[in-house]
Amino acid sequence: MAHDHSGHSHAKDAHDHHDHGGHDHGHDHGHGHSHGGHGHSHAPKDFGRAFAVGIILNTAFVLIEAGAGIWSHSLALLADAGHNLSDVLSLLLAWGATVLARRAPSARRTYGMRKATILASLTNAVLLLVAVGVITSESVRRLMEPAQVQTLPVMITAGIGVVINTLTALMFMRGHDDLNVKGAFMHMAADAAVSLAVVVGAAVMMISGGLTWLDPVLSLGIAVVIVLGTWGLLRDSVNLALDAVPRGIDVGVVKSWLGEQPGVTDVHDLHIWAMSTTETALTVHLTRPANQDADDFLHATCEQLGRRFGIGHCTLQIEIGDAGVCKLSPAEAV
Repeated sequence: MAHDHSGHSHAKDAHDHHDHGGHDHGHDHGHGHSHGGHGHSHAPKDFGRAFAVGIILNTAFVLIEAGAGIWSHSLALLADAGHNLSDVLSLLLAWGATVLARRAPSARRTYGMRKATILASLTNAVLLLVAVGVITSESVRRLMEPAQVQTLPVMITAGIGVVINTLTALMFMRGHDDLNVKGAFMHMAADAAVSLAVVVGAAVMMISGGLTWLDPVLSLGIAVVIVLGTWGLLRDSVNLALDAVPRGIDVGVVKSWLGEQPGVTDVHDLHIWAMSTTETALTVHLTRPANQDADDFLHATCEQLGRRFGIGHCTLQIEIGDAGVCKLSPAEAV
């Protein structure tokens, strides 16, 4: 077996027999694997300080806002504190993804700790939906039993939230080419808007001298915002945890492209899944009777899969004989 460490590609002698997942194909083949052109984005190292500052500022503000909400009897402030907490978790996930993705694989965890980012996203989404349930239940109770809200502390606290979230968002503005950093920016910008809504609501209550129902209505609105932001996270996290094809990748397009490569007569046993929230893997069997340029073909194909589709971890098995001989050839075989 020959290794090319620049792309981690290798090809087996075409006369060897390879047992793939316990299946004996009973025919000659080649096998190639590549990390060339990773299809994932890591936050640049200089964003580490931005993540740290954002997390510290927002965690401190969550504690202040929750305390102020309890003291002023403002459900909107408590709901906004929950929303801010969700963004602290999002920042931790984005930062954690960049750290975990750099962890080296071990003998026991051959993919490293990449999958932990998916599990963390799933946990985050579930916890947020539980929080929404609590907020909604308390809001309905408050609508039925209105309570007087001390509007000035609410305005001041939410106003501080607008400033902190805006400053945090500005720290991530220049990183829109990185998905993790862009996500952090969007979360912080949305948080600033929600805090501003709480300020406006408290001002209206102060001017009107009443409208106590406005506070629980605002908290219900914040709950809706959290659900809208969390639903996509929950759906994507569940799909990635179940090894679904990541969003933005069309399996049909990838299969057609592979079938168009020089010498390829059949494509089967194609699998595409997420190794982490930012990295995609692929395995596939390609029937290629004339396979004289085995290594060059493997290198070029894996490199193009990374460039065209963002699939950075590719494993290609080349089969020289009839595709029908392969036990994994049928579409229903896994």
